[in-house]
Amino acid sequence: MKQVTATGQTVDEAVESALAQLNTTRDRTDIQIIDEGKKGIFGIFGTKPAVVKVTVKIDPVEEAQKFLEKVVSSMGVPAKLDVTRNGKNVTFQLSGEKMAILIGKRGQTLNSLQYLTQLVANRHSDQYLNILVDAENYRGRREETLIQLAERLADKVSRTRQDVKLEPMPSYERKVIHTALANHKKVKTSSSGSDPNRHIVITPVE
Repeated sequence: MKQVTATGQTVDEAVESALAQLNTTRDRTDIQIIDEGKKGIFGIFGTKPAVVKVTVKIDPVEEAQKFLEKVVSSMGVPAKLDVTRNGKNVTFQLSGEKMAILIGKRGQTLNSLQYLTQLVANRHSDQYLNILVDAENYRGRREETLIQLAERLADKVSRTRQDVKLEPMPSYERKVIHTALANHKKVKTSSSGSDPNRHIVITPVE
């Protein structure tokens, strides 16, 4: 954690001095006024400088990015990482030649990377951040596959009148299934179990 204690004739001067030393801006710091100082008689006698302690705030997205880059590097996979922020939603997009290693079977490795990256980000954040880690648009392709799966299984349930239980999925993948079948007239969806074994059940509408 970067922190500086600085002095000045006024609080503002002390803060500016600290910001210059830290090479940062006010919005990225926490400022603690230790002593407001004293002008003294005629501005000379009894003058006491203002003292402030300025601490650089930890950027949760930057911390998450450093973590993800370190993990990917330790896996021996050269990758480019692009970061997109949209309010509380943050996307880390990985690209390169060996993305299959990072994606893993049915996206399991990618899901693990996302889970860990989200933990790191929210450990340093004042508000909850939704972290998405993707590789070569795997998430988009996976979503298309899940929608097709949902439609196919919904037809099966409608035809057989038997429940169908899907494999365990992370919450955002379950959401894709729920959304895809939300307006289906012959079936309904529900989630059952607890993570990491929480799964969707498609049942016929009575």
